[in-house]
Amino acid sequence: MSMSPEQAEIDVKDLYGDPSRFLISDLCRILEDYMNVEQVRDVYQAYLFGAQAHEGQFRQTGEPYIYHPIAVARILAEMHMDSKSICAAILHDVIEDTPVTKKMVADKFGNDVAELVDGVSKLTELKFKNKKEQQAINIQKVLMAMARDIRVILIKLADRLHNMRTLGIMRIEKRRRIAQETLDIYVPLARRLGVNTLRLELEDLGFRAIYPMRYRILEHTMQQQAGHRKEIIQKIDNGLTTRLADLGIKGGVSARRKHPYSLYKKMREKSLPYQSIFDVYGMRVLVDSVDNCYRVLGAVHNLFKPIPGKFKDYIAIPKENGYQSLHTVLFGPHAIPIEVQIRTKQMNDF
Repeated sequence: MSMSPEQAEIDVKDLYGDPSRFLISDLCRILEDYMNVEQVRDVYQAYLFGAQAHEGQFRQTGEPYIYHPIAVARILAEMHMDSKSICAAILHDVIEDTPVTKKMVADKFGNDVAELVDGVSKLTELKFKNKKEQQAINIQKVLMAMARDIRVILIKLADRLHNMRTLGIMRIEKRRRIAQETLDIYVPLARRLGVNTLRLELEDLGFRAIYPMRYRILEHTMQQQAGHRKEIIQKIDNGLTTRLADLGIKGGVSARRKHPYSLYKKMREKSLPYQSIFDVYGMRVLVDSVDNCYRVLGAVHNLFKPIPGKFKDYIAIPKENGYQSLHTVLFGPHAIPIEVQIRTKQMNDF
């Protein structure tokens, strides 16, 4: 699969002019931001191979099957995964669903890509007879043990995410079963690997599929509240940013909104009404050291009055899962409570 960079560049650009290949064109544009020309060309070759293998196959949505693996590859591309992972994502169903063999993949794309594709196929084949069997065997540990390369798990998570995005076409019983499996198995896997972008979307999609009415009510309420909180959050943001500069602390301040599933889970676990949740909207401050976390905490409490009993020091005493951060709730402008989380960048990547 070698050719001159000049020829590869021409081929990649030529594919943009073909309207029938807009999905792979869009993917290649993303890849060009962090891959060289030959790597992008390899991905395009994987697309041609996969499209031929899946020719005549369609999803339940009625779309050509190749749309799905391209979408999975795009999810991973947005995470800046390497070219072999992207190739494997495009080919992840060829061994399971087409006459293509592992050897054929290896001959065309190399052993690394073949191993990744085969690994995803083996995870897909893993079945448990019933829920008791799932509970008896720690399926998360089984999956991690089976995947000798962590990229296999990441491809599988991206595969599940795209399947969840297109879940609406299925019967309601199957939709709920897949959604529950996602919350029970794939969400904890994503949390364990620290891929929070995937985890949060998987959680919300699972919640929406199982409890559509509860999801809609929460989402509507949160959107209504967002309008009232926008000005207040901006004032706190400006105050914190100025104070960080005054203290000579390098850090970033950002607003954040709790995701619907996370909010629903907190309301259920603590038996709290929506009005009693103070961290639906809040601020997050990222700094470069633990010492600066506490310095920022002092500055925050000088800017706005803290609500008594709402301070949590998860740096000194981390949560059971290892999570670390300082949490405090302030009386913001107009006495509206706003949570502020303060942590290091390393803690945020947890």
